[in-house]
Amino acid sequence: MNVTLPTAQSLRAALAGLLDGLPPKQAAQAVDRLIASYRGETPTNAPILRDRSDVVAYAAYRMPATFEAVRSALDALVEGAPDWSPATHTDVGGGTGAASWAVAGAWEGAATTVLDWAEPALALGRELAGASGVPGLREARWERARIGAALELAPADLVTASYVLKELTPQARTELVDAVAGAGQAVVIVEPGTPDGYARIIEARDRLIAAGLTIAAPCPHSAACPIAPGTDWCHFSARVSRSSLHRQVKGGSLSHEDEKFSYVVATRFPTTPAPARVTRKPQIRKGQVLLELCTRDEGLDRSTVTKRHGELYRAARNIAWGDPWPPEGTAQAAGS
Repeated sequence: MNVTLPTAQSLRAALAGLLDGLPPKQAAQAVDRLIASYRGETPTNAPILRDRSDVVAYAAYRMPATFEAVRSALDALVEGAPDWSPATHTDVGGGTGAASWAVAGAWEGAATTVLDWAEPALALGRELAGASGVPGLREARWERARIGAALELAPADLVTASYVLKELTPQARTELVDAVAGAGQAVVIVEPGTPDGYARIIEARDRLIAAGLTIAAPCPHSAACPIAPGTDWCHFSARVSRSSLHRQVKGGSLSHEDEKFSYVVATRFPTTPAPARVTRKPQIRKGQVLLELCTRDEGLDRSTVTKRHGELYRAARNIAWGDPWPPEGTAQAAGS
């Protein structure tokens, strides 16, 4: 039986169908409130999404970008464990379900449970899932739960937590990461691609390793991060196509935007991490490509790939920020 898997396009279609007729001014005002909340520095002990208007604005404003960021992180897990697939999935703080859409697009048949403390978000998530035409999403469970300290999670093959940690106090963050680490055979955590988002990812990464998990991505190792604190931050970029509704709500004119994000993938089963990962947008010059890499054995490295490297040079011209290096099937990477 052929099963349709969700894509960014099908998510946009579901959003457009449910949000049709939303007054643009009302949506824009709700988006402004959300931006102020998400950019604030004070963690909250209450859900940011308070009512239906907030949730509708959030879905139009954030779901496409969250979907693409999580999908990029899941792609890295698939690269490292191509023969693995989850039978069960828990989406912690899943809101309207963007991460669950991404999971349903990566693997067929995972039984998903979405946990969030905002009932209006769960309600809209159910509606979107029902409009998806995807059995795995239509059959997902949407449960209200207080996200943070004292959260009890049932065991699951895959646990995701995307754009959640910033909303929590430091103690609640550590307790949530510990709960996620104890529940999941594979754990995927995504945060904004900002210095403070990266700091939360590194904190989570350390706790996942301490709990016995092994890093599968983006790092090619489970050793300490080679970036000196305060000097830089590890983040990646996902291209997000904007629908007309998306452009209207966000007040933009471009057909796309780039979502910057930081993430970590950790597992309790063996994976094959990339020998290195591209950590910045490759610089293509005449006859050469300059790559910034995080490597398995040498930490941060700069590699120059030239025409004399033949197949590797051709691969480098097509490599993208966040991709493993060298691509599978090519010769070993060029020296720096």
